[in-house]
Amino acid sequence: MAVSPRPRSVESSRRLFERARKLIPGGVNSPVRAFKAVGGEPIFILRGRGAHLFDADGNDYIDYVGSWGPLILGHAHGRVVKAIAETAGSGVSFGAPTPIEIELASIVIEAFPSIAKVRMVNSGTEATMSALRLARAATGRDRTLKMEGCYHGHVDALLVKAGSGVLTLGIPGCPGVPVSVARDTLTAPYNDLDALRKVLDQHGAGIAAVILEPVAGNMGCVPPKEGYLAGARDLAKRHGVLLIFDEVMTGFRVAFGGAQERYGVAPDLTTLGKIIGGGLPVGAYGGREDLMARVAPEGDVYQAGTLSGNPLAMRAGIETLKAMKEPGAYERLETLSATLEAGLLEAARSKGVTATINRVGSMMTLFFTEGPVIDYASAARSDTRRYATFFQSMLERGVYLPPAQFEAFFVSMAHSESDVQTTIDAARESFASLRSA
Repeated sequence: MAVSPRPRSVESSRRLFERARKLIPGGVNSPVRAFKAVGGEPIFILRGRGAHLFDADGNDYIDYVGSWGPLILGHAHGRVVKAIAETAGSGVSFGAPTPIEIELASIVIEAFPSIAKVRMVNSGTEATMSALRLARAATGRDRTLKMEGCYHGHVDALLVKAGSGVLTLGIPGCPGVPVSVARDTLTAPYNDLDALRKVLDQHGAGIAAVILEPVAGNMGCVPPKEGYLAGARDLAKRHGVLLIFDEVMTGFRVAFGGAQERYGVAPDLTTLGKIIGGGLPVGAYGGREDLMARVAPEGDVYQAGTLSGNPLAMRAGIETLKAMKEPGAYERLETLSATLEAGLLEAARSKGVTATINRVGSMMTLFFTEGPVIDYASAARSDTRRYATFFQSMLERGVYLPPAQFEAFFVSMAHSESDVQTTIDAARESFASLRSA
């Protein structure tokens, strides 16, 4: 069924953006939201319900951003909203231990056998920063090895050849990061075991940790090649280097036990975020008993946070994870996501548009390139101008995609078969408009 562009007011969003730019750098509190990569101006959201967003002008969109991954149940899920409201009624924060954080920690540890103990923090950035500090302390080494195109938050040491907004905005480095810090960060291409081996053979004695996204999500969705994660595990162990999986995006997304469950490879340390907070600010890091025993106050590696273990985030996360543990949850996500992937590919081919889709579970990216997309270099060959045109065309048809080529789409439990079919139909029309552009 054809999904034609529809009349769409933008006046309220435009006025809000004008006000925001006077008060907030770039008018946004996170760079990719500014629509610089896709043109135009951002829409300002008033509310979400299920798989839909409603902006300040009353426009309705099928949402595939999902707050950049946390909302695996969809917006304003009744169970989660009720739990947050009930918890808030008893107080929103105490700066003291609560039974709720024990409950969430138990769920995480049960889902991830590689995690013996877990420390809650407030963001994915804080989680990776803390995990790296712990790795340096445990090994007595200073250097970090990361993969090109993987993004681990805006930690100074990890902005070298990073993905996400750094890749989207074409920022080669970041002013404000000391040269001495950047010097201690080594890089290797993602999915290239030979390159990883060479770096470790040359510098392994000084490297504390190899950190990677087991499924890259910040140069677009890029799955690991067969044997890549197991090979990285073996190489790290051989050189006495800790292996850190950044599962902020993939944890509870690609499987209940994350990418390490899906691919059967256990890291030494894991970072988590997004879904474990049910849409509220959250992060966590955890790992082997001997490593986590170094974290203060049990050990000597200091890390603290006033709002860590915030009861609202903990309760939202608990209810989200309980819902995802119910029978059939991941099977439903897989079916919806596979249908969307197949439909988008067929729509592109039917209109003669070259495109590649990478998908792992309910996260995927549509790249405007022949493919395959296996690493930073191949992702960077995507036609970003064509993606921008496609994004705007889909927005006009009521579908909200990530406003950047190098990000992932997320399917939620709230998406219906009808939402997916409407999206495919809208894409067919949008691909056709690309041909005529």
